[in-house]
Amino acid sequence: MTQEIEYKVPTMAEMMASGETPEILFWVGCAGSFDDRYKKVTIAFCKILNKVGIKFAVLGTEESCTGDPARRAGNEFLFQMQATMNIQVLDGYGVKKIVTACPHCFNTLKNEYPALGGNYDVIHHSTFLQELIDAGKVKLAGGGEFKGKKITYHDSCYLGRANDVYEAPRAVLEALDADLVEMKRCKTKGLCCGAGGAQMFKEPEKGNKDINVERIEDALETGASTIAVACPFCMVMMSDGVKNKEKEDSVKVYDLAELLLEAM
Repeated sequence: MTQEIEYKVPTMAEMMASGETPEILFWVGCAGSFDDRYKKVTIAFCKILNKVGIKFAVLGTEESCTGDPARRAGNEFLFQMQATMNIQVLDGYGVKKIVTACPHCFNTLKNEYPALGGNYDVIHHSTFLQELIDAGKVKLAGGGEFKGKKITYHDSCYLGRANDVYEAPRAVLEALDADLVEMKRCKTKGLCCGAGGAQMFKEPEKGNKDINVERIEDALETGASTIAVACPFCMVMMSDGVKNKEKEDSVKVYDLAELLLEAM
């Protein structure tokens, strides 16, 4: 993947200090900050924002986990503590619009923070990228290297079934001029990668087969050489599934932002 473009990532504190207000706050999330694979997605998204001239900022060290894993794992007290702290920081900066590349952060900020007094316009990066393409801000050079290549898209549960975001990720892939091949189980019938509900942080229970292996079989059946995801948890599970099938050389897992940046 091309990573030569210079990029700048200003923090909210720096922007405020110089009297500026960003159009959006980019919520990076734990995976986007600490997971080596997903850091590349964070960088790709920042490069796109820089390239198209979107004024954005991140919270940097002031950002804390949204509390999603804590709540899913049953620790409501920790969730409320983390959420309240984040809401104080966001409100302190007068944040109105948040974009995040993590469906878990997206779902929590959008649907669960209002109950604690945190009301923001929250958008997932797939929708935001689609808006940039529709507005003509993202110029694609005829699809680039993905033109006509088979790509399949895995629906994240928190994006799809939980929030009805099905078309935006597919619109981004179609803009690449790729041959989008759907898995048998997709959209409302999509199969979970196996990481949701805080399952990401523990070993699976005994069974005949891990869910991510079952899911990667769906993906490989399409004959696609690229599996597109829009979630850090899905990224881990699908990549592990590819390794399980020993297909790392022929099948690659990429986030939508990485594919789009490559085609710009």
